[in-house]
Amino acid sequence: MAYITKDEARQAARSRLQKSYGSSATQILREEVRASASTESFDVFLSHSSEDAEIVLGVREILVGLGLKVYIDWIDDPQLDRGNVTAENADLLRRRMRASKSLVFLTTKSSSTSRWMPWELGYFDGLRAGFIGILPVVDSGGTFSGQEYLDLYPLVERLPITGGGTKFCVVEKARKGYRFLDDFARGQSTIRAFGS
Repeated sequence: MAYITKDEARQAARSRLQKSYGSSATQILREEVRASASTESFDVFLSHSSEDAEIVLGVREILVGLGLKVYIDWIDDPQLDRGNVTAENADLLRRRMRASKSLVFLTTKSSSTSRWMPWELGYFDGLRAGFIGILPVVDSGGTFSGQEYLDLYPLVERLPITGGGTKFCVVEKARKGYRFLDDFARGQSTIRAFGS
């Protein structure tokens, strides 16, 4: 199984940082949000640990490269205080999840200590159960073994495609089929069989 590696995510972030002449990952994300502040709907609600800013930027670049609109809470809504669990923060996150077609759960070592990620996952599961993908970011050549409850959801993997190359796909449990990540993130539910 081919997952996004930390090095790959960081390289995507560095590439983006080089285009911005030394700005930090957080500064770049905030600038891009100002440019698209009118966005009221999103293809992807990216659930992540705020401790992984560089990896988040890299994954965002990969998803944007697929033509997807990505919501990142501490960037799109900088007034949020992720350190405090409040009713106001929860209400805003609920609105943003309702405005998103899919949730991609970016799992790293830091995600296991997040206060918000399990809550976001549970809320979105009740909202759009078929549109959650777990995106492991692993060390080079690494394998993924996340928290047990993540086994309930399909994984985002890189699969070989006909004619060569690879494509990010959401692979259903027990490898019963897959959806291209960009189609999945836009709310399309057609599951393809392996070998087709």
